[in-house]
Amino acid sequence: MDKIISVAKQSGAQAIHPGYGFLSENAKFATALEEAGITFIGPPVSAITSMASKSESKDIMLSAGVPCVPGYHGSNQDPQHLLSEARKIQFPVLIKAVLGGGGKGMRIVHSEPEFMEALESAKRESLKSFGDDNVLVEKYITKPRHIEVQVFGDMLGGAVSLWERDCSVQRRHQKIIEEAPAPNISEELRKDLCDKAVAAAKAVGYVGAGTVEFIFDDDAKTFYFMEMNTRLQVEHPVTEMITGQDLVEWQLLVAAGNPLPLTQSEIPLIGHAFEARIYAENPRNNFHPDVGKLVHLSTPIPSESVRLEEGFKQGANIEVFYDPLIAKLVVKGNDRTEALRVLRKALEEYQVVGLSTNIEFLRSLAGHPAFVDGEVETGFIPKHHSELFPPIPPAKPEVLAQTALYIVLRDLDAERSSSSGSM
Repeated sequence: MDKIISVAKQSGAQAIHPGYGFLSENAKFATALEEAGITFIGPPVSAITSMASKSESKDIMLSAGVPCVPGYHGSNQDPQHLLSEARKIQFPVLIKAVLGGGGKGMRIVHSEPEFMEALESAKRESLKSFGDDNVLVEKYITKPRHIEVQVFGDMLGGAVSLWERDCSVQRRHQKIIEEAPAPNISEELRKDLCDKAVAAAKAVGYVGAGTVEFIFDDDAKTFYFMEMNTRLQVEHPVTEMITGQDLVEWQLLVAAGNPLPLTQSEIPLIGHAFEARIYAENPRNNFHPDVGKLVHLSTPIPSESVRLEEGFKQGANIEVFYDPLIAKLVVKGNDRTEALRVLRKALEEYQVVGLSTNIEFLRSLAGHPAFVDGEVETGFIPKHHSELFPPIPPAKPEVLAQTALYIVLRDLDAERSSSSGSM
Protein backbone atom coordinates (compact mmCIF):
# COMPACT_ATOMS: atom_id res chain seq x y z
CA MET A 1 0.00 0.00 0.00
CA ASP A 2 2.84 2.39 0.84
CA LYS A 3 4.38 1.88 -2.62
CA ILE A 4 1.07 2.64 -4.34
CA ILE A 5 0.64 5.85 -2.36
CA SER A 6 4.27 6.83 -3.07
CA VAL A 7 3.77 6.34 -6.83
CA ALA A 8 0.52 8.31 -6.68
CA LYS A 9 2.29 11.25 -5.03
CA GLN A 10 5.18 11.16 -7.51
CA SER A 11 2.77 11.15 -10.46
CA GLY A 12 0.58 13.88 -9.02
CA ALA A 13 -2.49 11.63 -8.97
CA GLN A 14 -5.46 13.14 -7.15
CA ALA A 15 -7.40 9.91 -6.73
CA ILE A 16 -6.99 6.13 -6.82
CA HIS A 17 -9.51 3.61 -8.17
CA PRO A 18 -8.97 0.28 -6.35
CA GLY A 19 -10.66 -1.90 -8.99
CA TYR A 20 -12.57 -4.83 -7.52
CA GLY A 21 -9.64 -6.73 -6.03
CA PHE A 22 -7.94 -6.97 -2.66
CA LEU A 23 -7.77 -3.22 -1.96
CA SER A 24 -11.33 -2.29 -2.95
CA GLU A 25 -12.78 -3.17 0.47
CA ASN A 26 -9.67 -2.47 2.55
CA ALA A 27 -10.47 0.11 5.22
CA LYS A 28 -6.76 0.55 6.07
CA PHE A 29 -5.98 1.46 2.45
CA ALA A 30 -8.87 3.94 2.28
CA THR A 31 -7.70 5.51 5.56
CA ALA A 32 -4.10 5.74 4.35
CA LEU A 33 -5.24 7.51 1.17
CA GLU A 34 -7.33 9.96 3.19
CA GLU A 35 -4.35 10.75 5.41
CA ALA A 36 -2.19 11.26 2.31
CA GLY A 37 -4.70 13.70 0.81
CA ILE A 38 -5.60 11.36 -2.04
CA THR A 39 -9.23 10.61 -2.90
CA PHE A 40 -10.29 6.97 -2.52
CA ILE A 41 -12.77 6.19 -5.30
CA GLY A 42 -15.07 4.20 -3.08
CA PRO A 43 -17.28 4.45 -0.01
CA PRO A 44 -16.42 6.07 3.34
CA VAL A 45 -14.19 4.07 5.69
CA SER A 46 -17.08 3.85 8.16
CA ALA A 47 -19.27 2.06 5.59
CA ILE A 48 -16.48 -0.37 4.64
CA THR A 49 -15.88 -1.22 8.31
CA SER A 50 -19.55 -1.64 9.23
CA MET A 51 -20.39 -3.79 6.20
CA ALA A 52 -17.27 -5.96 6.61
CA SER A 53 -18.79 -7.44 9.75
CA LYS A 54 -21.75 -9.66 8.93
CA SER A 55 -23.09 -9.33 12.49
CA GLU A 56 -22.80 -5.52 12.70
CA SER A 57 -24.20 -5.07 9.20
CA LYS A 58 -27.28 -7.12 10.09
CA ASP A 59 -27.90 -5.02 13.20
CA ILE A 60 -27.74 -1.86 11.06
CA MET A 61 -30.09 -3.35 8.46
CA LEU A 62 -32.67 -4.43 11.03
CA SER A 63 -32.67 -0.90 12.47
CA ALA A 64 -33.25 0.45 8.95
CA GLY A 65 -36.21 -1.87 8.35
CA VAL A 66 -34.35 -4.19 5.95
CA PRO A 67 -35.38 -7.84 6.53
CA CYS A 68 -32.64 -10.25 7.68
CA VAL A 69 -32.49 -14.04 7.83
CA PRO A 70 -33.51 -15.29 11.30
CA GLY A 71 -30.37 -16.24 13.20
CA TYR A 72 -27.81 -15.58 15.91
CA HIS A 73 -25.31 -12.77 15.25
CA GLY A 74 -24.01 -12.30 18.80
CA SER A 75 -20.51 -12.32 20.27
CA ASN A 76 -20.81 -15.47 22.40
CA GLN A 77 -18.79 -18.03 20.43
CA ASP A 78 -19.01 -20.89 22.92
CA PRO A 79 -19.82 -24.03 20.85
CA GLN A 80 -22.59 -25.13 23.21
CA HIS A 81 -24.18 -21.67 23.07
CA LEU A 82 -24.05 -21.70 19.27
CA LEU A 83 -25.63 -25.15 19.25
CA SER A 84 -28.37 -23.89 21.56
CA GLU A 85 -29.05 -20.99 19.19
CA ALA A 86 -29.14 -23.40 16.24
CA ARG A 87 -31.82 -25.43 18.05
CA LYS A 88 -33.90 -22.27 18.51
CA ILE A 89 -33.57 -21.40 14.82
CA GLN A 90 -34.32 -25.05 13.90
CA PHE A 91 -32.33 -27.13 11.44
CA PRO A 92 -31.21 -26.89 8.69
CA VAL A 93 -28.94 -23.95 9.57
CA LEU A 94 -26.07 -22.14 7.91
CA ILE A 95 -22.81 -21.42 9.75
CA LYS A 96 -21.02 -18.38 8.27
CA ALA A 97 -17.76 -16.61 9.07
CA VAL A 98 -18.50 -13.13 10.45
CA LEU A 99 -15.77 -11.60 8.26
CA GLY A 100 -16.26 -14.11 5.46
CA GLY A 101 -16.84 -13.94 1.73
CA GLY A 102 -16.57 -16.10 -1.39
CA GLY A 103 -18.01 -19.12 0.41
CA LYS A 104 -15.08 -19.34 2.84
CA GLY A 105 -15.96 -20.36 6.40
CA MET A 106 -19.46 -21.41 5.36
CA ARG A 107 -21.12 -24.74 6.19
CA ILE A 108 -24.67 -26.04 5.72
CA VAL A 109 -25.80 -28.18 8.68
CA HIS A 110 -28.87 -30.35 8.05
CA SER A 111 -29.19 -31.94 11.50
CA GLU A 112 -27.92 -31.55 15.07
CA PRO A 113 -25.41 -34.47 15.03
CA GLU A 114 -23.50 -32.72 12.20
CA PHE A 115 -23.27 -29.36 13.98
CA MET A 116 -20.09 -29.57 16.07
CA GLU A 117 -17.94 -31.00 13.29
CA ALA A 118 -19.24 -28.40 10.82
CA LEU A 119 -18.66 -25.60 13.35
CA GLU A 120 -15.07 -26.65 13.93
CA SER A 121 -14.44 -26.86 10.18
CA ALA A 122 -16.01 -23.44 9.51
CA LYS A 123 -14.02 -21.78 12.30
CA ARG A 124 -10.78 -23.35 11.10
CA GLU A 125 -11.30 -22.17 7.52
CA SER A 126 -12.41 -18.71 8.70
CA LEU A 127 -9.29 -18.28 10.82
CA LYS A 128 -7.06 -19.36 7.93
CA SER A 129 -8.80 -17.10 5.37
CA PHE A 130 -9.65 -14.00 7.42
CA GLY A 131 -7.57 -14.19 10.61
CA ASP A 132 -10.78 -14.38 12.66
CA ASP A 133 -12.80 -17.46 13.62
CA ASN A 134 -16.02 -15.79 14.80
CA VAL A 135 -19.14 -17.16 13.12
CA LEU A 136 -22.85 -16.52 13.01
CA VAL A 137 -25.66 -19.06 12.67
CA GLU A 138 -28.67 -18.47 10.42
CA LYS A 139 -31.70 -20.32 9.16
CA TYR A 140 -30.85 -22.15 5.92
CA ILE A 141 -33.33 -21.52 3.11
CA THR A 142 -33.86 -24.85 1.35
CA LYS A 143 -34.60 -23.41 -2.12
CA PRO A 144 -32.66 -20.15 -2.16
CA ARG A 145 -31.85 -17.73 -4.92
CA HIS A 146 -29.05 -15.17 -4.78
CA ILE A 147 -30.37 -11.79 -5.91
CA GLU A 148 -28.33 -8.62 -5.52
CA VAL A 149 -29.13 -4.96 -6.15
CA GLN A 150 -26.70 -2.44 -7.62
CA VAL A 151 -26.82 0.75 -5.56
CA PHE A 152 -25.12 4.12 -5.90
CA GLY A 153 -24.82 6.99 -3.45
CA ASP A 154 -23.37 10.49 -3.64
CA MET A 155 -21.89 12.91 -1.10
CA LEU A 156 -25.10 14.96 -1.07
CA GLY A 157 -27.18 12.21 0.52
CA GLY A 158 -28.66 10.87 -2.70
CA ALA A 159 -28.98 7.13 -3.33
CA VAL A 160 -30.50 5.08 -6.16
CA SER A 161 -30.65 1.50 -7.38
CA LEU A 162 -29.73 0.40 -10.90
CA TRP A 163 -31.95 -2.68 -10.61
CA GLU A 164 -31.12 -6.21 -9.61
CA ARG A 165 -28.98 -9.12 -10.82
CA ASP A 166 -29.60 -12.83 -10.30
CA CYS A 167 -26.42 -14.76 -9.39
CA SER A 168 -28.05 -17.97 -8.18
CA VAL A 169 -26.24 -20.59 -10.27
CA GLN A 170 -23.00 -21.18 -8.35
CA ARG A 171 -20.32 -23.78 -7.68
CA ARG A 172 -18.54 -23.96 -4.31
CA HIS A 173 -20.68 -20.98 -3.17
CA GLN A 174 -19.12 -18.84 -5.93
CA LYS A 175 -20.86 -17.23 -8.89
CA ILE A 176 -20.53 -18.71 -12.35
CA ILE A 177 -23.20 -16.90 -14.39
CA GLU A 178 -25.15 -13.73 -13.71
CA GLU A 179 -28.11 -12.07 -15.36
CA ALA A 180 -30.09 -8.85 -15.15
CA PRO A 181 -32.87 -8.36 -14.45
CA ALA A 182 -33.70 -11.39 -12.28
CA PRO A 183 -36.09 -13.82 -14.01
CA ASN A 184 -39.57 -14.69 -12.77
CA ILE A 185 -40.08 -11.91 -10.23
CA SER A 186 -42.95 -9.42 -10.30
CA GLU A 187 -42.58 -5.68 -10.76
CA GLU A 188 -43.92 -5.19 -7.22
CA LEU A 189 -41.25 -7.49 -5.80
CA ARG A 190 -38.55 -5.79 -7.89
CA LYS A 191 -39.56 -2.40 -6.50
CA ASP A 192 -39.55 -3.72 -2.93
CA LEU A 193 -36.10 -5.28 -3.39
CA CYS A 194 -34.63 -2.10 -4.82
CA ASP A 195 -36.29 0.15 -2.23
CA LYS A 196 -34.86 -1.97 0.59
CA ALA A 197 -31.41 -1.90 -1.03
CA VAL A 198 -31.50 1.90 -1.22
CA ALA A 199 -32.60 2.02 2.43
CA ALA A 200 -29.58 -0.18 3.28
CA ALA A 201 -27.24 2.21 1.44
CA LYS A 202 -28.67 5.25 3.18
CA ALA A 203 -28.41 3.55 6.58
CA VAL A 204 -24.59 3.60 6.32
CA GLY A 205 -24.21 6.93 4.51
CA TYR A 206 -23.03 5.13 1.41
CA VAL A 207 -21.09 6.89 -1.36
CA GLY A 208 -20.14 5.33 -4.69
CA ALA A 209 -20.94 1.91 -6.15
CA GLY A 210 -22.08 -0.91 -3.90
CA THR A 211 -24.05 -4.13 -4.04
CA VAL A 212 -26.69 -5.19 -1.55
CA GLU A 213 -27.02 -8.97 -1.63
CA PHE A 214 -30.22 -10.77 -0.68
CA ILE A 215 -31.11 -14.40 -0.24
CA PHE A 216 -34.47 -15.01 -1.88
CA ASP A 217 -36.78 -17.79 -0.72
CA ASP A 218 -38.22 -18.94 -4.04
CA ASP A 219 -41.02 -20.92 -2.39
CA ALA A 220 -42.26 -18.17 -0.07
CA LYS A 221 -41.31 -15.31 -2.46
CA THR A 222 -39.65 -13.46 0.41
CA PHE A 223 -36.15 -12.01 0.63
CA TYR A 224 -33.61 -11.32 3.37
CA PHE A 225 -30.49 -9.16 3.57
CA MET A 226 -27.32 -11.23 3.30
CA GLU A 227 -24.43 -8.76 3.01
CA MET A 228 -23.25 -5.60 1.29
CA ASN A 229 -20.21 -5.53 -0.96
CA THR A 230 -18.67 -2.08 -0.69
CA ARG A 231 -17.13 -2.05 -4.16
CA LEU A 232 -17.83 -2.43 -7.84
CA GLN A 233 -18.52 -6.11 -8.54
CA VAL A 234 -17.05 -8.37 -11.21
CA GLU A 235 -20.55 -8.79 -12.68
CA HIS A 236 -21.34 -5.05 -13.01
CA PRO A 237 -21.27 -5.20 -16.87
CA VAL A 238 -24.73 -6.85 -16.96
CA THR A 239 -26.11 -3.81 -15.16
CA GLU A 240 -24.36 -1.53 -17.64
CA MET A 241 -25.93 -3.51 -20.49
CA ILE A 242 -29.54 -3.06 -19.29
CA THR A 243 -29.18 0.56 -18.16
CA GLY A 244 -26.82 1.93 -20.81
CA GLN A 245 -24.78 3.55 -18.03
CA ASP A 246 -21.00 3.46 -17.44
CA LEU A 247 -20.68 2.64 -13.73
CA VAL A 248 -16.98 3.49 -13.55
CA GLU A 249 -17.79 6.93 -14.97
CA TRP A 250 -20.44 7.27 -12.25
CA GLN A 251 -17.80 6.38 -9.64
CA LEU A 252 -15.45 9.10 -10.90
CA LEU A 253 -18.21 11.72 -11.03
CA VAL A 254 -19.41 10.93 -7.50
CA ALA A 255 -15.85 10.83 -6.10
CA ALA A 256 -15.34 14.35 -7.50
CA GLY A 257 -18.28 15.56 -5.42
CA ASN A 258 -20.91 15.66 -8.17
CA PRO A 259 -24.53 14.56 -7.66
CA LEU A 260 -25.69 11.25 -9.13
CA PRO A 261 -26.04 11.55 -12.93
CA LEU A 262 -29.67 10.31 -12.90
CA THR A 263 -32.56 10.23 -10.47
CA GLN A 264 -34.30 6.93 -9.73
CA SER A 265 -37.15 7.61 -12.16
CA GLU A 266 -34.66 8.40 -14.95
CA ILE A 267 -32.72 5.11 -14.74
CA PRO A 268 -33.76 2.85 -17.65
CA LEU A 269 -34.22 -0.90 -17.65
CA ILE A 270 -33.94 -2.09 -21.24
CA GLY A 271 -33.77 -5.72 -22.36
CA HIS A 272 -31.87 -8.53 -20.67
CA ALA A 273 -28.19 -9.39 -20.18
CA PHE A 274 -26.05 -12.35 -19.11
CA GLU A 275 -22.45 -12.60 -17.95
CA ALA A 276 -20.72 -15.98 -18.20
CA ARG A 277 -17.45 -16.31 -16.33
CA ILE A 278 -14.86 -18.24 -18.35
CA TYR A 279 -12.73 -20.17 -15.86
CA ALA A 280 -9.62 -22.33 -16.24
CA GLU A 281 -11.09 -25.26 -14.35
CA ASN A 282 -12.38 -28.79 -14.80
CA PRO A 283 -16.14 -28.91 -14.10
CA ARG A 284 -16.10 -32.74 -14.18
CA ASN A 285 -13.53 -32.70 -11.36
CA ASN A 286 -15.67 -30.64 -8.98
CA PHE A 287 -14.65 -27.46 -10.85
CA HIS A 288 -11.06 -27.84 -9.71
CA PRO A 289 -8.81 -25.06 -11.13
CA ASP A 290 -6.50 -25.98 -14.01
CA VAL A 291 -3.18 -24.48 -15.04
CA GLY A 292 -1.19 -24.47 -18.26
CA LYS A 293 -0.61 -22.62 -21.50
CA LEU A 294 -3.34 -21.14 -23.69
CA VAL A 295 -2.06 -22.91 -26.80
CA HIS A 296 -5.02 -21.76 -28.93
CA LEU A 297 -7.63 -19.10 -28.17
CA SER A 298 -10.46 -18.09 -30.46
CA THR A 299 -13.18 -15.84 -29.08
CA PRO A 300 -16.49 -14.42 -30.29
CA ILE A 301 -16.24 -11.06 -32.06
CA PRO A 302 -17.36 -8.17 -29.82
CA SER A 303 -20.39 -6.21 -31.02
CA GLU A 304 -23.24 -4.12 -29.60
CA SER A 305 -24.73 -7.29 -28.15
CA VAL A 306 -21.49 -9.11 -27.21
CA ARG A 307 -18.87 -7.73 -24.81
CA LEU A 308 -15.68 -9.58 -23.92
CA GLU A 309 -13.37 -8.67 -21.05
CA GLU A 310 -10.20 -10.79 -21.24
CA GLY A 311 -7.36 -11.20 -18.81
CA PHE A 312 -5.19 -13.41 -21.02
CA LYS A 313 -4.23 -13.75 -24.68
CA GLN A 314 -3.17 -16.78 -26.74
CA GLY A 315 0.21 -18.07 -25.56
CA ALA A 316 -0.25 -16.87 -21.96
CA ASN A 317 0.32 -19.20 -19.03
CA ILE A 318 -2.40 -19.64 -16.42
CA GLU A 319 -0.69 -19.99 -13.03
CA VAL A 320 -1.82 -21.29 -9.63
CA PHE A 321 -1.22 -17.99 -7.82
CA TYR A 322 -4.40 -16.17 -8.87
CA ASP A 323 -8.11 -16.71 -9.41
CA PRO A 324 -8.72 -19.02 -12.43
CA LEU A 325 -10.97 -16.46 -14.16
CA ILE A 326 -9.78 -16.08 -17.78
CA ALA A 327 -12.47 -13.78 -19.15
CA LYS A 328 -16.00 -12.46 -18.81
CA LEU A 329 -18.41 -12.97 -21.69
CA VAL A 330 -21.29 -10.49 -21.50
CA VAL A 331 -24.26 -10.48 -23.88
CA LYS A 332 -27.58 -8.69 -24.19
CA GLY A 333 -30.86 -9.01 -26.06
CA ASN A 334 -34.26 -7.35 -26.26
CA ASP A 335 -35.56 -9.96 -23.82
CA ARG A 336 -34.27 -12.98 -21.88
CA THR A 337 -34.96 -15.42 -24.73
CA GLU A 338 -32.97 -13.37 -27.22
CA ALA A 339 -30.13 -12.74 -24.76
CA LEU A 340 -29.88 -16.47 -24.06
CA ARG A 341 -29.72 -17.19 -27.79
CA VAL A 342 -26.89 -14.66 -28.17
CA LEU A 343 -25.08 -16.26 -25.22
CA ARG A 344 -25.33 -19.79 -26.66
CA LYS A 345 -24.02 -18.62 -30.03
CA ALA A 346 -21.10 -16.78 -28.42
CA LEU A 347 -20.19 -19.82 -26.32
CA GLU A 348 -20.19 -22.00 -29.45
CA GLU A 349 -17.66 -19.58 -30.98
CA TYR A 350 -15.43 -19.63 -27.88
CA GLN A 351 -12.52 -22.09 -28.29
CA VAL A 352 -9.67 -22.80 -25.89
CA VAL A 353 -6.94 -25.43 -26.34
CA GLY A 354 -4.22 -26.23 -23.84
CA LEU A 355 -6.05 -26.52 -20.54
CA SER A 356 -9.47 -27.35 -19.13
CA THR A 357 -12.17 -24.65 -19.07
CA ASN A 358 -15.82 -24.46 -18.11
CA ILE A 359 -16.98 -23.45 -21.61
CA GLU A 360 -18.56 -26.81 -22.42
CA PHE A 361 -20.34 -26.74 -19.07
CA LEU A 362 -21.64 -23.22 -19.73
CA ARG A 363 -23.02 -24.41 -23.08
CA SER A 364 -24.88 -27.23 -21.31
CA LEU A 365 -26.15 -24.82 -18.67
CA ALA A 366 -27.37 -22.22 -21.18
CA GLY A 367 -29.32 -24.90 -23.04
CA HIS A 368 -30.81 -26.67 -20.02
CA PRO A 369 -34.64 -26.49 -20.04
CA ALA A 370 -34.87 -25.39 -16.39
CA PHE A 371 -32.36 -22.59 -16.95
CA VAL A 372 -34.13 -21.54 -20.15
CA ASP A 373 -37.35 -21.27 -18.11
CA GLY A 374 -35.62 -19.15 -15.47
CA GLU A 375 -36.01 -21.79 -12.75
CA VAL A 376 -32.71 -20.87 -11.09
CA GLU A 377 -31.55 -21.54 -7.52
CA THR A 378 -28.23 -21.89 -5.73
CA GLY A 379 -28.62 -25.68 -5.77
CA PHE A 380 -29.16 -25.75 -9.54
CA ILE A 381 -25.96 -27.65 -10.41
CA PRO A 382 -26.36 -30.56 -7.94
CA LYS A 383 -30.10 -30.74 -8.70
CA HIS A 384 -29.51 -31.12 -12.46
CA HIS A 385 -26.09 -32.76 -12.28
CA SER A 386 -26.86 -35.76 -14.50
CA GLU A 387 -28.18 -33.57 -17.33
CA LEU A 388 -25.38 -31.02 -17.04
CA PHE A 389 -22.71 -33.73 -17.04
CA PRO A 390 -23.82 -36.42 -19.51
CA PRO A 391 -21.45 -39.36 -20.16
CA ILE A 392 -18.55 -38.46 -22.47
CA PRO A 393 -18.88 -40.41 -25.75
CA PRO A 394 -15.83 -42.29 -27.06
CA ALA A 395 -13.54 -40.23 -29.29
CA LYS A 396 -14.10 -40.65 -33.03
CA PRO A 397 -11.29 -42.36 -35.02
CA GLU A 398 -10.54 -39.14 -36.97
CA VAL A 399 -10.10 -37.23 -33.70
CA LEU A 400 -7.64 -39.85 -32.41
CA ALA A 401 -5.76 -39.71 -35.73
CA GLN A 402 -5.54 -35.90 -35.59
CA THR A 403 -4.31 -36.09 -31.99
CA ALA A 404 -1.61 -38.60 -32.92
CA LEU A 405 -0.54 -36.42 -35.86
CA TYR A 406 -0.29 -33.37 -33.59
CA ILE A 407 1.94 -35.25 -31.12
CA VAL A 408 4.22 -36.50 -33.89
CA LEU A 409 4.58 -33.02 -35.44
CA ARG A 410 5.14 -31.44 -32.02
CA ASP A 411 7.89 -33.92 -31.18
CA LEU A 412 9.54 -33.51 -34.59
CA ASP A 413 9.55 -29.73 -34.14
CA ALA A 414 11.12 -30.11 -30.69
CA GLU A 415 13.77 -32.45 -32.13
CA ARG A 416 14.68 -29.99 -34.91
CA SER A 417 14.92 -27.12 -32.39
CA SER A 418 17.17 -29.21 -30.17
CA SER A 419 19.40 -30.23 -33.10
CA SER A 420 19.79 -26.68 -34.42
CA GLY A 421 20.58 -25.40 -30.95
CA SER A 422 23.42 -27.91 -30.44
CA MET A 423 25.22 -27.00 -33.71
